[in-house]
Amino acid sequence: MRGEYTVSAQENEALVRRYFEEAWIRRNLAAVDEFMVPDYIEHQIPDGRLTSRDSLKQLLAMYYRAFPDMKSVLHDILAQGDRVMYRWSVSATHLGDWLGIPPTGNHMTATGITIYRITRSKAVEGWSSVAISRSEEEQQWLFEGGTTDEAYSESGDISLPGLGLERSPAFDTLIRNLTWRFRAAEARERERIEQELQVARQIQQELLPETIPELEGWRIAAYYEPAREVGGDFYDFLEFPDGRIGLVVGDATGHGMPAALVMATTRGMLRAVVQSLESPGEVLARVNEALVADIPPSTFVTCFYCVLDPESGRLVYANAGHNLPCRRYDGQADELRARGMPLGLMTGMTYEEKEAVLEAGDSTLFYSDGFVEAHDPQGEMFGVPQLRRLLAEHDAEESSLAGFLMDKLRSFTGYGWEQEDDITLVTLQRSAQ
Repeated sequence: MRGEYTVSAQENEALVRRYFEEAWIRRNLAAVDEFMVPDYIEHQIPDGRLTSRDSLKQLLAMYYRAFPDMKSVLHDILAQGDRVMYRWSVSATHLGDWLGIPPTGNHMTATGITIYRITRSKAVEGWSSVAISRSEEEQQWLFEGGTTDEAYSESGDISLPGLGLERSPAFDTLIRNLTWRFRAAEARERERIEQELQVARQIQQELLPETIPELEGWRIAAYYEPAREVGGDFYDFLEFPDGRIGLVVGDATGHGMPAALVMATTRGMLRAVVQSLESPGEVLARVNEALVADIPPSTFVTCFYCVLDPESGRLVYANAGHNLPCRRYDGQADELRARGMPLGLMTGMTYEEKEAVLEAGDSTLFYSDGFVEAHDPQGEMFGVPQLRRLLAEHDAEESSLAGFLMDKLRSFTGYGWEQEDDITLVTLQRSAQ
């Protein structure tokens, strides 16, 4: 009955057709007020919501500005009782700003199904499911073998002032599609970085010693674990004709290819200089002069260099700003201290030279900062004091020192630890007998 605002399904269908024609084809925002009640609510399937009629009007205005050539087509429509369902499609070119994304010229298409519940010739509630295709340009890029990073900003993280919008999957997809060129560039850059890291790893691995010197009455071991972003850690053994052994542990600043190249340069210079100089302090001073002129400004290398006489246990050493090695003797641990600036910072540096004697049962640990600067889940650093305590506790007859320390480090950092920097451990142990 008309007096009771009874409207037929056919009249509801005609009402929706008029609304679609006015709002989506003629771009008449006033049609929204004419078609919907003031407290209209529209649900975006599966989990978003447009909370008001005004929100929908603002959203339509945004579409009009960003896609001025938008063409909307109503394909099928079905009315039953107070519900009207229709299938639609939209094609458009991105020619205006959309949520801060400047015009891209991308050609977009979208399809969807919308259902309205109508009472007294007004829509009181709606449900929409929208599928937005990749732009024509992105599809062509992918067809030609290009790649894009699937990660993109989520609509829930984007400020939509005044719209009162819940997160909408359609927004996520539209933003992703409009920014595909940025994501393609990011994918290319990530691929370039990964290739560079692979080369850096290869350089680093090839320059590490293939074998470890075997000395009667001594045990030498090395442990090296690169981080994902390869750092500049290195170690080396130098064997002299008179039976002495040179040992080098160092760390070039930075990560990736730059660090690998500086590390390779330093290693090569050390090997060349030791052919003509015996004094560890003089060796570091000569290498420093060469590096200052050869590596980029603000780049430097920390380096500890020592020479061991296996017969007497005499260890002569100098340090260029590297982590202080720890020596274990008589159930306690101390540090091998020697003053010196990192290599490559400035010319004219001198390096203090000291010596120690390793008696039977003594051991020395050389390490990089990736070990002591590892953090537990609460952000606490492993630290040198804990390292010295563990070194003093370690029983050389029960297990290898490097294995013992790495087990303790993994226990400290916990499950799922992401290694922050390269870790290098070199151990020098004199047999108890």
